[in-house]
Amino acid sequence: MSDTFVKAALVTGGSGGIGQAVAKRLAGDGFAVAVHYSGRADNAQRVVDEIKGRGGRAVAVQADVADAAQVERLFQECIKAFGLLDVVVNTAGIMPLSPIAKLDLDAFDKVIATNLRGAFLVLGQAAQHLSEGGRIIAFSSSVIAKAFPTYGLYIASKAGVEGLVRVLANELRGRNITVNAVAPGQVRTDLFLKGKSETLIDELKKMNPLERLR
Repeated sequence: MSDTFVKAALVTGGSGGIGQAVAKRLAGDGFAVAVHYSGRADNAQRVVDEIKGRGGRAVAVQADVADAAQVERLFQECIKAFGLLDVVVNTAGIMPLSPIAKLDLDAFDKVIATNLRGAFLVLGQAAQHLSEGGRIIAFSSSVIAKAFPTYGLYIASKAGVEGLVRVLANELRGRNITVNAVAPGQVRTDLFLKGKSETLIDELKKMNPLERLR
């Protein structure tokens, strides 16, 4: 039997660094939260357990965001668990780094599949299922404006996400559903730190006015 709560949210990539923070914040604000994960079930369950330990409601749901059938099932399971969806936050993403001249098509296809195709599928399902007055938030990245070397694949995917957000916002006109992109700066997550030396991390920190990672 489904339980229906006042407000419910889905956070894709909820097992990751930023996704975890978003899921916990939404739970703290009174939302029942579906914590999506792709391959890190233990991380997702820890987030769920922490939310429940604080008196909140949460479930962990697995899906490959690049797979249309799995994303459809993800939304169906969320609605089955909570009865409705008011907020969808898409944080799921990968960040392989490679110079464009290397022509690493495997890496390109993977990042586009997860970051751009995944956002397309998640935003499309959100548009179909969100209640009137709902909120859709897709995570982009501030590196779009920085154009760092080796970030071409990632930047291409996130620029596409921002395009989808603007179009969907216009398509949902009249339903009182907002669609926005959030482009965070450098955040100390596993995704950001992977493959970076301490020297490079220090250099990146100095690019921020407060010379720190959040």
